[in-house]
Amino acid sequence: MAAVTGAPAETSPWETLETWCSTRKAEEIVARTGLLGLAASRLGERAPTRLDERALTSPLPDPRMDGRDLTGSLVVDFSALWAGPLCAHLLQLAGAAVVKVETPTRPDGARRGHRGFYDLLHAGQRSVVLDPERSSELRDLQSLVRRADVVIEASRPRALARWGLDADSAAGSGTIWVSITAYGRACDRVGFGDDVAAAAGLVAWDPETREPVFCGDAIADPLTGLYAAHQAMSALARRRGALLDIAMVDVARWAASPSWRSQAKPVENAPGLPAPRTAPGIASESGEDTEVVLSELGIRQCS
Repeated sequence: MAAVTGAPAETSPWETLETWCSTRKAEEIVARTGLLGLAASRLGERAPTRLDERALTSPLPDPRMDGRDLTGSLVVDFSALWAGPLCAHLLQLAGAAVVKVETPTRPDGARRGHRGFYDLLHAGQRSVVLDPERSSELRDLQSLVRRADVVIEASRPRALARWGLDADSAAGSGTIWVSITAYGRACDRVGFGDDVAAAAGLVAWDPETREPVFCGDAIADPLTGLYAAHQAMSALARRRGALLDIAMVDVARWAASPSWRSQAKPVENAPGLPAPRTAPGIASESGEDTEVVLSELGIRQCS
């Protein structure tokens, strides 16, 4: 906080931040936080989306996929928190086997959150922990990716590239590479569900204060997870590799746009209001399945 405001570290951080923001334009605040690698946005700053709306309304292209059966497909998930894990979870529900990959120094931050929510997204998946700073484990990691039908990443592209994991090469070899970022692979800016939704104008308005309020909890995350899963399934049905560059802000902007509402059609036998779901089991502890997974895939010999 002191780096953002320039105030002494011992001052009250939130009061200092509020005062600092109140004397500056939104553009200056976004620029300043961006230099520090922090997530911030200006309400409605994003221009109309480049997202292809037809991708959200068209049916899956292969009749085989009507049942959404992905049995036999291997998903390697490097993502964390919500959007990427939701994508992986939906592919799992469609029959895919999901391997969640973490490193010793960067476990999924959602593990420190609500256990029931984490179990809901990850129960039934297997957990692998590899240290890419070790040459043998880096080779294991690269071998695991080569065996994947789908790879999910939700970090800036350079994060995996520094380990020799190249999205373009993987897609050229037939892998579906789902790249989820805040503002697209070409943009180095970071973002999370709430600030990205605000940038897209996807907010609600308090009727009394006439001030914007968050529309749901980190709403850009689940919307992006749903969209990413649909795109991954469509790409699998086409039976050729693809690099899916999915920007959360584009999905949120589409959701905020009135254009899709004009094309919406009534849904027959609508399921009604959503009901709470219970996790089908307990998610694996971090790295619990490393040896088993690598052995089954022929990457390591059983010790």
